[in-house]
Amino acid sequence: MEELDGEPTVTLIPGVNSKKKQMCFDWGPGEMLVCETSFNKNEKSETEPGCPFIYIIRKDIDVYSQILRKLFNESHGIFVGLQRIEEELTGKSRKAQLVRVSKNYRSVIRACMEEMHQVAIAAKDPASGRQFSSQVSILSAMELIWNLCEILFIEVAPAGPLLLHLLDWVRLHVCEVDSLLADVLGSENPSKHESFWKLVTILVLQGRLDEARQMLSKEADANPSSAGMCRILGDLMRTMPVLSPGNTQTLTELELKWQHWHEECERHLQDSTFAASPHLESLCKILLGDEAALLEQKELLNNWYHFLVTRLLYSHPTVKPIDLHLYAQSSLDLFLGGESSPEPLDNILLAAFEFDIHQVIKECSIALSNWWFVAHLTDLLDHCKLLQSHNLYFGSNMREFLLLEYASGLFAHHSLWQLGVDYFDYCPEFGRVSLELHIERIPLSTEQKALKVLRICEQRQMTEQVRSICKILAMKAVRNNRLGSALSWSIRAKDAAFATLVSDRFLKDYCERGCFSDLDLIDNLGPAMMLSDRLTFLGKYREFHRFYGEKRLADAASLLLSLMTSQIAPRSFWVILLIDALPLLEEKEVVFSAEQTYELMRCLEDFASRRPVWREPGVQRLQEDVENTKLEMLRLALARNLGRAIIKEGSLEGS
Repeated sequence: MEELDGEPTVTLIPGVNSKKKQMCFDWGPGEMLVCETSFNKNEKSETEPGCPFIYIIRKDIDVYSQILRKLFNESHGIFVGLQRIEEELTGKSRKAQLVRVSKNYRSVIRACMEEMHQVAIAAKDPASGRQFSSQVSILSAMELIWNLCEILFIEVAPAGPLLLHLLDWVRLHVCEVDSLLADVLGSENPSKHESFWKLVTILVLQGRLDEARQMLSKEADANPSSAGMCRILGDLMRTMPVLSPGNTQTLTELELKWQHWHEECERHLQDSTFAASPHLESLCKILLGDEAALLEQKELLNNWYHFLVTRLLYSHPTVKPIDLHLYAQSSLDLFLGGESSPEPLDNILLAAFEFDIHQVIKECSIALSNWWFVAHLTDLLDHCKLLQSHNLYFGSNMREFLLLEYASGLFAHHSLWQLGVDYFDYCPEFGRVSLELHIERIPLSTEQKALKVLRICEQRQMTEQVRSICKILAMKAVRNNRLGSALSWSIRAKDAAFATLVSDRFLKDYCERGCFSDLDLIDNLGPAMMLSDRLTFLGKYREFHRFYGEKRLADAASLLLSLMTSQIAPRSFWVILLIDALPLLEEKEVVFSAEQTYELMRCLEDFASRRPVWREPGVQRLQEDVENTKLEMLRLALARNLGRAIIKEGSLEGS
């Protein structure tokens, strides 16, 4: 994984001539913005670019496929389930559970492949049909590779059962024979069907000897002259020694029986038992594992790994896992015959047969268009304790590196990012740092989405990200003039400066309208009002109005006076507080004591001494005249109240 594998592929951008124009670009978390500039080193710069577009180059376009999204969603549940049961897995139950998990992954791939196949068939546009068919081929290759890795690395099948697993593997991925079988059997005279011998040959090549015998019996019934040969060949197929799952015989016993059976097949061929029927003779040669006879059926075998398994079945049925790579390499060479070079899929399968896990992962990373496959396969193999010794040179292990890459791709999608969170959670070394970096880049397009992001951050004690998100939402709310929401978010962010800003907006709104909005929020601030002085003032000033409305005049008077003397009220609001005292001063009953009245007088004079003087006539001067009138009224009211308070307090002392 560490060496450079070659030059990267060139991505052509339509409408842009990179030889004549310079490009500029900007990296994002999952994509890159590219555009043409007007700068030119060699020629005179043009005033405008020739291609006035900005292109988005995405790293993982597969996340935008509707069908592949099902693959990502379904596999996410399997992945999380595997991480959670890890501690419970021990001994034999561990291996069985890991095999079950592997099969679950494969079933998800196969379900997606079948759905994609249906979409490809139904596609009206030929280009779309080809695109979907290509995706089907990729999914089929993924399932083929995964299945082989399951057999070799997870099941770890020994000699004997190994070949049975490989036969099932081939049968599962070469499934055209089933439709051909139905077609032949559905005809009026199966043995006369044009594809009869083709079908029998394929069945033998796949080791489906019971079905091949049934087809030969139909040939015997229809052709009495070949009945004897069909019966002999059928008996050879029936007596072929096979190590079945429930069989208790040893490999040595199987090898001896197989050797006797092989000699009997060879004797019939030497005695020209099937000379009268080229088809039956060819089938007998296949049973003997004759390489030339097998290579004659290249068209029916389709690929070299089918050839490999058939060759092993009829030549080396007790092949050991350690010897697989020798037969795999020779089968590939024989099948290709120097006519063509191996495809990427061939190299991956060959690496698997060589038990080179890291090469399998590396080749898959290069060949496949996204990180889904290698991330999940590597995670599963890591749970099988097969990758413990492989650390990458930049500090992470292979499992974590691939999971981080896959999760990063998910974060480029508007909804799949939620799946990526769990993948980051299960990366112990760099997962949290990566999550913090990616979650900050999620566009908070709706409040519902923002709440999801916020809940994720709060569950993981990501304090800085919580504050950042709350501040963003508070800013959006202020821009939309939703002051209650803005105040709520600023309190949640514990941002004193922004809470002060929003509180000022509330007070300004009160000055303009004469009443408060969002009373429920302000009335229930509780300890949150201590976040900033201005927020404290807002909460207490609203409390003063509530006291006044409830006719708790003494409490209202004490609170109003404390707001003025505590210096937490903004200077611009002092005149409003002083005028708010007027109704209390004019009450029939004395509300302010003499001492409180003196305090009010001091506050009034302090305010009056600091007021700006408007020398030019205009709106400001008119405003000043109005304020002067109100202040004079306040002075008179304070003087009257002081007299009433002194008389009341004096009479109380005298009594």
